[in-house]
Amino acid sequence: MRKKTVSKNSQNDGVIRIISGQFRGRKLPVKDVTGLRPTTDRVKETLFNWLMQDTRDATVLDCFAGSGGLGFECLSRFAKQTCFIELDRQASEQLNTNIATLKLTNATVINGNTLDILSHINEQAPFDLVFVDPPFRKDLAQPCCTLLEQNNWLTSCALIYVEVEKELDFSAPQGWQIIKEKQAGQVLCRLYQRNK
Repeated sequence: MRKKTVSKNSQNDGVIRIISGQFRGRKLPVKDVTGLRPTTDRVKETLFNWLMQDTRDATVLDCFAGSGGLGFECLSRFAKQTCFIELDRQASEQLNTNIATLKLTNATVINGNTLDILSHINEQAPFDLVFVDPPFRKDLAQPCCTLLEQNNWLTSCALIYVEVEKELDFSAPQGWQIIKEKQAGQVLCRLYQRNK
């Protein structure tokens, strides 16, 4: 699934490629971290076709950022601001390095446990576009979406992209409507719109 490249630090490190926008074609290094599952180019192309009119000027939250592929794609497409949350320290450091490489001033990284962070009331501006793409088979998507809904993380008409294993029994919070859905192999991709 992941393209591999040899680096000075690890033969298992990889790269992600930005597929469109101002950084189209740029390749960014990714640490080889347990559970990290960069979204494939094919799924990214589908997702960003869905979001074609929705990334410019959006405030974006990438809840399980990993490689940062989804958040960087939004930044390339002129999102107003993107916040990455990532538990793994090495992956977080790589996100900060990639932000510096692209000379971005509208991106931040929070190194920490997503569910712990979302369990606090968000006192900043809520987000227009949120990505929930957790490591598989850890039952993180459902509680993540519940916390997003409960704790002022979402604008009234926020778009929420959820990527889970297809066999997972996932149900979205009340008031979230599926507007797009696709299955790609073992992965189920859904785009919801919040109506509050």
